[in-house]
Amino acid sequence: MTEEAEVEINPYPKSGSEQQAPQFLRDVIFHGKFKLLKALTPEENTHCQNGLFFQDGQRRVDYVLTYPVKKPGGGRSSRQSVQLLAENAVACSLRRGPHNGGEDLRHHQAQRAGNPSCPQSLPMADLEGGALNGHEDHKAFRREEFEGKLRDMGLELEKEEVTKIPGVGFVKIHAPWNVLCREAEFMKLKMPTKKVYEVKQSSGIVEKISSLVSKVLEPLHPQVEEHQPKNIKHLSHTFSREKQHFLLGSGVYTAAYPLHDVSSIHLLYEEWANYSVFYKYQPIGLVRKYFGEKIGLYFAWLGLYTQMLIPASVVGVIVFLYGCATVDDNIPSMEICHPKNNITMCPLCDRVCSYWKLSTACGTARASHLFDNPTTVFFSIFMALWAAMFMEHWKRRQMRLNYEWDLTGFEEEEDHPRAEYEFKVMQKSLRKDKKSHHKVSTMEKLTCRDRLPAYMANIVMMLLMIGVTFAIVFGVILYRISTKAALHMSSSSITRNHVQLTVKTTAAIINLVVILILDEVYGAVARWLTVLEIPKTDKSFEERLIFKTFILKFFNAFTPIIYIAFFRGRLVGRPGSYLYVFESYRMEECAHGGCLMELCIQLSITMLGKQLIQNNLFEIGIPKLKKLIRFIRSKQGAFQEEERQKKLQRYETDHFLEPFAGLTPEYMEMIIQFGFVTLFVASFPLAPLFALLNNIIEIRLDAKKFVTELRRPVAARAKDIGIWYNILKGVAKVAVIINAFVISFTSDFIPRMVYQYTYSPDGSMHGFVNHTLSYFNVSHFQEGKETLDPLHLGYPVEICRYKDYREPPWSATPYEISKEFWTVLAVRLAFVIVFQNIVMLMSDIVDWLIPDIPKDISLQIHKEKILLVDHFMKEEQRKIHILEKEQREGEREEGCELIRSGRCDTNRLKTIALEISKIM
Repeated sequence: MTEEAEVEINPYPKSGSEQQAPQFLRDVIFHGKFKLLKALTPEENTHCQNGLFFQDGQRRVDYVLTYPVKKPGGGRSSRQSVQLLAENAVACSLRRGPHNGGEDLRHHQAQRAGNPSCPQSLPMADLEGGALNGHEDHKAFRREEFEGKLRDMGLELEKEEVTKIPGVGFVKIHAPWNVLCREAEFMKLKMPTKKVYEVKQSSGIVEKISSLVSKVLEPLHPQVEEHQPKNIKHLSHTFSREKQHFLLGSGVYTAAYPLHDVSSIHLLYEEWANYSVFYKYQPIGLVRKYFGEKIGLYFAWLGLYTQMLIPASVVGVIVFLYGCATVDDNIPSMEICHPKNNITMCPLCDRVCSYWKLSTACGTARASHLFDNPTTVFFSIFMALWAAMFMEHWKRRQMRLNYEWDLTGFEEEEDHPRAEYEFKVMQKSLRKDKKSHHKVSTMEKLTCRDRLPAYMANIVMMLLMIGVTFAIVFGVILYRISTKAALHMSSSSITRNHVQLTVKTTAAIINLVVILILDEVYGAVARWLTVLEIPKTDKSFEERLIFKTFILKFFNAFTPIIYIAFFRGRLVGRPGSYLYVFESYRMEECAHGGCLMELCIQLSITMLGKQLIQNNLFEIGIPKLKKLIRFIRSKQGAFQEEERQKKLQRYETDHFLEPFAGLTPEYMEMIIQFGFVTLFVASFPLAPLFALLNNIIEIRLDAKKFVTELRRPVAARAKDIGIWYNILKGVAKVAVIINAFVISFTSDFIPRMVYQYTYSPDGSMHGFVNHTLSYFNVSHFQEGKETLDPLHLGYPVEICRYKDYREPPWSATPYEISKEFWTVLAVRLAFVIVFQNIVMLMSDIVDWLIPDIPKDISLQIHKEKILLVDHFMKEEQRKIHILEKEQREGEREEGCELIRSGRCDTNRLKTIALEISKIM
């Protein structure tokens, strides 16, 4: 046990007034949490540079509010009146003097009330006399009233209206030490005590291996200064006090944000937001200290997800390379590609399509083997277990971060009602008041009946949007059918030979463009629908918005893929009895190699397109564009050229940055990517590799955006990633089912296994292709559906083949489904059931075997509780010892005084000596 010479932070004594801070002040204070921690150590005196400090160069700017300022005009304008009010308020603040740590909030209010020249809120009559008229003047009045209340709470304010940004005024806010301490108690922040203890390390071989690994990985760690050794930890204690909620009026201020810290930003840029350090670990501790736990958890989750993609990528590449290495030994593709193969296939479309040779599908068959081979099943099982391992690993990582960040005892406060909810409740109460002709005393709330119209609108609109997605998919189907027919009529042999590739690729690109457009539309629709519901709290609003957005974007991204995987080529019919759309378009078929190749093309184009265009180009390009537009607009009017060249203050520079809009877009793109990696991985084993390469860039891209393109977010506490974990878990469960169906119904794995072990004469795959093809007599074509060029192959065709399990035309039941079809279907369904249950059982076993809380963390938490109790017990004993010592000294002084005065007899002295000996 060791002690460190460090100041101990004691909770600020509770104020008698129990006045609470406004909501935005909570953000200021929590942003100042790290300033409070930093203040434990000496800091160098810093001059007022780049707008980071007040004019006195001592008080640091913790938060900034911006508001519109009218341009100078003739006469006494409302702006001049507002300026007078501002000067009066500043003068009042100076007369009050700075707040010291021992002052009580009630004392500030009494001081303010005792100064008639410093009213808490000016009467409206005075404002009218000062020419404050109209909507803007009302906002100015509300600003002054609000700023006065901020000063009442102990904050210090300084205004800047003469800035290099015309039309924008700034209110700089500083939170003094006493306010930080008081609000730390309100927010139950854990602060380090002066007591530290040594964290017990593993011993023996484990410790040596851990030390060796640490030395090997040392170059991968960022060059960030460590404030204390990893094996030393401070005991922390939680402040406790409940707070109420106040709202900030909209429109009164145009923006509110904390300032970026230049030194921290530089360090973060060099060690985190720089592409040259892509191979290093993230400085998660520094990210958390600068941006708060909520953003720190996002980047910790993204970093772990990216790390976990490494083994998945390696296995996926091995599966792909296995397909490449065995493609020449694959018997079905060898049979298709054999030059002596003389199988004549039926036309792929009506009239314009001709008979064709199966050997022309050689390229497609060989390419399909790269993704449809015996290792596909193994890789699907591996990815299901990988998803379970990832979820368990994240729970352990999250718990470790909670321990390191002193969040183990943190419980989220009950969320306060949103302004919109309270407004609706107030309207409901007023309506009841009018009906009953007296004021209702009970607290009203919105019931399900009140929200029923909103719920109905949500259901209808969600179904409508999903219907729009289905309609677009159907439109792309019509495009493929019509384009294929048109290309077959081309006079160019090159065009006719590449019909399949052209149609598949262009259709996938069209799907991608539609997905990108609808993503933006669905995001706006989801927000509108959530607003209609009027959720009670911000947390409820966010969760409902996330769920709706995820559902719509999930259907948008995966509906085309689901169609190709499970429906294309299954609703076709047969030659002579095809299924038509609008009685004109014949439903499209899969190529002979199966739909897996087209599924792979669709997956790769959609996944890569979303990552490169939507996630990366839009993500960094749109904030830069908005920043440029905001900068250009600020230079209109009387903004002279020489003024443009002047260096902006920090609060002016941050004003041009894009406001932080939350982490929902960041999580959403990663969740959709997680879907691509897990849901259809059986058909695209390279998906984890592409996701890994994207995420290596994505981490640095997001970091650069947070550091250089966005205003500094208000630090927010969180101990987990919230609803996103449940969505991840749901996607992982659905992935098991979808992959089971992909293997069973989309790939040829089951038909190959059934043929090899049931119908093959020698137990090999020889004859498999012929087994999967049925016969058709060309004379049975419907009138007007036969090919226009029956001699395309140079000879008349009487019998053609098509892929299906049906009886031949010479059987007693021509073209009926054969018994082989039912055998294969039964095995497919059995495989889905067995695969799903086995993989889910294995996932549950992984979940059971891996504890959610690491053992060392559990032991350290228990040890901390014991040490904390022991520490406070010793402190109490020390205080008792001091009191007893003072009592003994008092008794001795009394005895000596009696002896010196001669007023003490022998018995009295004996009694005093006896009492002293008892105490000692």
